[in-house]
Amino acid sequence: MEHRKLRNLEEYFSEPESRRESGVYFYRIYGYNQEIHEFIRRYYHAARTSGAVIEGRIPNPEEKQLEYYGEIMGMDFQMNAGFFTASLKKWLPRMKDYQREQVSLAIYDTLDGMRRAGKNENMLKNAYIKFMCWLYYKFERVVNQLGERHIPKILYEGEISNYELKLMAVLSRAGCDIVLLQYRGDENYLKLDVTSEFSCAWNGQDMTAFPEGFSLKSLREEIRQEQNRERLYGPAPGLLNCTNAWISGKGLADVKTELRSRGNDLNLFYNCFIRINGTEDKLTYLNELYQFQLELKNSGRRLVITEQEIPKPAMEEIGGIARKNYTGQEQMLADLAANNLKYTANLELQKLMHKAFLDIMLEEAKQPGMNLNKLTNKAVYLLCWLKRYQPELFYQWKLPDIGCFIYLGGCRTENEELFLRVLARLPVDVLILTPDLNRSCCLNDPLLYEVNYGESLAVDHFPRDNSGIRMGTAAYHAERELDTVMYQDSGLYRNHQYDKANAVTLQTMYEEIELLWDQELKYRPNFSTVEGVVNLPVIYAKISGVKQEVSEYWSSIKKLVTGDTLISRKVPYISLTEPNPIKPYVTEFFKNGKLQRAKIKSHSAYSYGFLREEIQEHILDKLQLLIEQRIIKGTFENGMEYAIIAVILNLKKEVLRMIQKFDFTKKNPKFLYINTTEEMITLEDSILVSFLNLAGFDVLFLVPTGYQSIEKYLNRKLMEEHQIGEYMYDLQTPDFGRIPSNGRQSWRDKIFKRGS
Repeated sequence: MEHRKLRNLEEYFSEPESRRESGVYFYRIYGYNQEIHEFIRRYYHAARTSGAVIEGRIPNPEEKQLEYYGEIMGMDFQMNAGFFTASLKKWLPRMKDYQREQVSLAIYDTLDGMRRAGKNENMLKNAYIKFMCWLYYKFERVVNQLGERHIPKILYEGEISNYELKLMAVLSRAGCDIVLLQYRGDENYLKLDVTSEFSCAWNGQDMTAFPEGFSLKSLREEIRQEQNRERLYGPAPGLLNCTNAWISGKGLADVKTELRSRGNDLNLFYNCFIRINGTEDKLTYLNELYQFQLELKNSGRRLVITEQEIPKPAMEEIGGIARKNYTGQEQMLADLAANNLKYTANLELQKLMHKAFLDIMLEEAKQPGMNLNKLTNKAVYLLCWLKRYQPELFYQWKLPDIGCFIYLGGCRTENEELFLRVLARLPVDVLILTPDLNRSCCLNDPLLYEVNYGESLAVDHFPRDNSGIRMGTAAYHAERELDTVMYQDSGLYRNHQYDKANAVTLQTMYEEIELLWDQELKYRPNFSTVEGVVNLPVIYAKISGVKQEVSEYWSSIKKLVTGDTLISRKVPYISLTEPNPIKPYVTEFFKNGKLQRAKIKSHSAYSYGFLREEIQEHILDKLQLLIEQRIIKGTFENGMEYAIIAVILNLKKEVLRMIQKFDFTKKNPKFLYINTTEEMITLEDSILVSFLNLAGFDVLFLVPTGYQSIEKYLNRKLMEEHQIGEYMYDLQTPDFGRIPSNGRQSWRDKIFKRGS
């Protein structure tokens, strides 16, 4: 058989009668690209079906095999085609006459080439016997297919040896297609076949070296995984999504595009996946949104609008997800999808949901650090949301229906991101609006199209009706822009500009307390604002002993009493006889290490509802932190966390008023705790002052006796202690309103002055 030249690798799979010229192909592939990857996969399948796959060298005939050959065939050898034909008839009796003739001539041509190259008869005989053994033990199935409708195919992987190459030449001349995979390049092969007499090198476009670890074994694993994936997905949907390919790039106008004018391929549904950052015109933005959603509703399209967050699944929704115990990610995803993504009204939509869910979750499964439990939780969230919004988006769905899901504010969590990515692969237009350029959306997806405008506008609610629309005048927006310029990274701050803060306790020298005490927080060291959160440098210290005369001591303490100072003149500050209406319910408010905020706020015993929302959140944030950091001894032991909750959710009105008034960039509230006796501070007071420190108060313990105060109930030392003078006992704390102010003497001159 003649060797023929390929124009493309696809010609390997053409049948004999459809080949441009009668003949076979014998090529070696020593480089890689995606086309070659796909060709090897297909050729591997063909070789397994009607040919042979060689992975590594063909073993030399064993002693027993040679003995059997000698017993059947004898050791005669004649260098002529007739001898070879007669031998093959006896050695491989199932071969047909024309097959034996082809193989005999191929053996003769190959051995004749060796003779002309100077090989003696004994060497030719050894080669012949090796060929006969290999044909019997390795290639009998191949030679029995020669000349039939399908050309036998041989795939050889590895660095081929001299005699193996000559056997391949025999099989090629007899009528086999052959491919050699040379992962280490062509250099070693050319040492055996300098002129490429036996095979041709395939030179594809943009070939590179084979990837590390590429092999037929890895290819089989790839095929196995794909087969598993096919079993996982089940029947494929007949529809495909055409996302954004048809849009003009005008954002809202694209979403409003009439559905039938988007495209006419009945095998596609035409949706869009768009994020619009900023606003084109702040004066008309809200009215534009109002008119936009009005047009969608009037067109009869199904519409869902969410604002600032996609509400988390309720316990009832999570409990409604059918699930089992799983040992693997794919098993878990397949079971969850099969048992929860059901839409019997339209099986095509069910298949689309199934595929979109699995596509995104299998991609998520590849993320670093992803484990079965974490992936299961994400999958349950997605299924809860899909089931929640399925009636609103897909009721009586049929082509070319496309629902619309609008998210104002943008994704804040990974789960929200995954959900919108799933929706974007379904018959839904997904529109993300982030008009406030100071808030970013975490979603990334190759399908996503972005529209960017330069103007920023804070919008909390989507304008669903005229009564809810608030539109600013040009002067209003100009003031907001000036506001941004003045108060963005300038050191100037609006009143109550920030609603989140973290306290940072300062380690100070004793003398510094006077200097810092009445300063605004923004002037203190280590004050900063990072991503909308204020870092509050606060004082948390204990002053033991008395430095001067007792009257001067009390006068100097009066200097500490600013307009925002609470004073505890006796122990305890929180009386044990005071009623605590929240205490019977605290076990309902804390589960799995987290405060149940919604339950707390909706409870009848909750008394902080009159506070600004951000202040309520600030209190709950610091309560959660107080528990998480295990500041109080016994936290997470014997119910101590419930005692902490009971104290902090029953603060005195004077404390709440100070927290409500607290502006995180200005002066912070103070708490002076005076203890002149042997009375130990109570657990409740320890919880309170620890909380106030986290909430941003300056807290100062004045202990003339030097006795322990808060230390008994703390897991670790948090405050600085300064020893300033002699210990004094049985002092009576005066009424500071009766102590005359002395403007000539400073706090430093009183408590902090050095002895002469």
